[in-house]
Amino acid sequence: MPLAFLRRPDPDHIEVHHDGALLRLALRRRSAARRITLRVSSATGEAVITLPPRMSVGTAQKFAASHADWIATRLARVPERIAFAPGALVPIRGETHRLVRRGERSGPAQFEAAGGDLALSLSCGEEHFPRRVKEFLTKEARADILASVENYAPRLGKRPTRITLRDTTSRWGSCTTKGELNFSWRLILAPPVVLDYLVAHEMAHLREMNHSARFWAVAHDLCPHVDSAEAWLKRHGTGLHRFG
Repeated sequence: MPLAFLRRPDPDHIEVHHDGALLRLALRRRSAARRITLRVSSATGEAVITLPPRMSVGTAQKFAASHADWIATRLARVPERIAFAPGALVPIRGETHRLVRRGERSGPAQFEAAGGDLALSLSCGEEHFPRRVKEFLTKEARADILASVENYAPRLGKRPTRITLRDTTSRWGSCTTKGELNFSWRLILAPPVVLDYLVAHEMAHLREMNHSARFWAVAHDLCPHVDSAEAWLKRHGTGLHRFG
């Protein structure tokens, strides 16, 4: 009987000890992998160990244990997460807002000033607060993205066939060969020029489905703040994943 049928199913994670702490690593197996690899996401803090098809889980366990110090160091660099909870400070369109819960009865979210500070207030049950905040921010992100699309579409002579918002960790936006644009709702947390640039970037792909010199020429022609927005994302983009 082939060994593949005798091997037990892989666990979804493995654990290693380091200085009294327990480190948890998601276990992945990829057919194209030729060696074992470790990765710690700076966006989510997820630690992942990836194995070639025939490597044993025991070997992965030993490899992870021998690199426990490296894993712990990378995890320590991941920014602390900030939940969408009353009192939390969250950037919206690049400006810090305090999240406020007005009461129990369901009511619309609204921007207001609270003690001289900017605030986003909602009225709902405490258990619904995080979801309501995310839903509102996603709605605001969609509105801003649609406004930018309407600004660039006449100049480009092309329109997307569909616009989708997701919570991606590897890309802020994407464009499919069918003309569908996908964006991270977290762009609403960044300054408006960053969101606007990402829309211009993905719309430029409607004409040039690559990152060639021709593509960048289109992007720069559409958007005057390509370089400053790219620089902001490189410095601060990862930090947007700590919220919510």
